[in-house]
Amino acid sequence: LKGRDLWVLVLGRFPTHHKIGIPEFKYVANMHGDETVGREILLHLIDFLVTSYRRDPVITRLLNNTRIHIMPTMNPDGFEATKVPDCYYTRGRYNKNGEDLNRNFPDAFENNSASLQPETQAVMDWIKNETFVLSANLHGGALVASYTFDNGNSVTGSLNGYSRSPDDDVFIHLAKTYSVNHASMYKGTGCDSRQTFPGGITNGYSWYKLEGGMQDYNYVWGQCFEITLELSCCKYPPADQLEKFWRDNKVALIEYIKQVHLGVKGQVTDKNGNPIPNAIVEAKGRPHVCPYRTNEQGEYFLLLLPGTYVINATVPGFKSMLKMVEIPDTTGNFSALKQDFSFSEVSIIGSRAASCPRTPLYRELEQASAAVKPTLSILVLMTVMLVIFK
Repeated sequence: LKGRDLWVLVLGRFPTHHKIGIPEFKYVANMHGDETVGREILLHLIDFLVTSYRRDPVITRLLNNTRIHIMPTMNPDGFEATKVPDCYYTRGRYNKNGEDLNRNFPDAFENNSASLQPETQAVMDWIKNETFVLSANLHGGALVASYTFDNGNSVTGSLNGYSRSPDDDVFIHLAKTYSVNHASMYKGTGCDSRQTFPGGITNGYSWYKLEGGMQDYNYVWGQCFEITLELSCCKYPPADQLEKFWRDNKVALIEYIKQVHLGVKGQVTDKNGNPIPNAIVEAKGRPHVCPYRTNEQGEYFLLLLPGTYVINATVPGFKSMLKMVEIPDTTGNFSALKQDFSFSEVSIIGSRAASCPRTPLYRELEQASAAVKPTLSILVLMTVMLVIFK
C-alpha cells in the first residue's frame, strides 16, 4: 500500500462502539480501483443518511437500530492509478502490487496461493474485530446481484453448475431485495445480448468460478452474509452520469440495509447471567463449515427467512440446548426476533477460541464423501437429495 489509509465511516446511534442487540452492517466499494460507481454512490449514501436523520422516520429508526459501516474505497492506489477513465478493463483494477484484491482472500475450497495484500489483511482484521451480520461489496462491469458461493466443489453442487451454501434461500432473498428495488437491475437484461440474469440475480459460481473472493470469505470466516453488487455496465463512466447512478441505487441501498434485521438474535449466558463467548449457535439443518459462534458479549445473529426453525446452542463440553422459534418478518420492526439461551449448569466465562483455520475445509468434506462406497441405500439417498435440491 502506498501509505494510504482505508477510511471507514460508521453511522448509528452509537457509532463509536458495538451495542448489545444492535447488528453491524457494512458496505465496501472500489475494491477494483477502476470500478468507480460504488465509491461515488456510497459518498451520496453517507450524505443522505446523515441529512435524513431525525427528519425521515424510517432512516431515523434504521440508524437508531443498526450500526452502519461504509468504506467508499478499498483500493485507493488502484483508483489513483486509473488515469484514463475507461468503460472496460484497466490496470487500475489492481492494487499497487499488481494484485487483484477480489482473488486475494483465503478460499474455502482450495489453497489460495496469492500473497496476502495489506488491503486484504486490513479488511480481514476489520471483519474479525466487529460482529458483522450483513454486507455488500460494490463493483462495476455488469448489472447484477451475485451471491455465495463463488467457488465450489461436488459437495456444494458445482457439478450442476451452481454452488449452493446452507443459507441459499436467504442469499437469493438478499440478492432479490437489491435487484427489485433497483431502477433496472430486476429486468435481468445484463450489459449485452450474451449475458442475461433472470430477476437480475445470479449464484456467483453459476456466473463464473472465482477463487479467493471476499464474499465467500465473509460468509465462511466472518459469519457475515455478503453479496456482490455489479452496478454499472461501464466501469468508469463519465462524471455527468453519476447522479443517475445514485438515483437508480438509492432505494435498493436502504432496503438492503434493513435485511440485517431478518431472523433471530440473542445472548448466551451462564447461570450467573455472564455472557458465554464462543458458544456455537446455528439453525438445525444449516451447519456452517466454520460453526457460527457467539462474540465476546455472548451474542449471536442468524439471518433466516420467516418460518419455523430449531436453534441449537452448544457450549463445548456441555449438553446442547434446542429451542424452536417461529420467525416472523422482522425487517419492518428494525429488530430480529430475540431468543436468549441460559446454561444453568455452566458457571465459566469462556474465552474467544481461535477463529476457524485457513484450511479449505470444503475440500475435506468432498474427500469424505468420495471415500464412501456408493451402496444401494446411499444411491437412493443421493437420488432423494437430488430431487429435494431440484
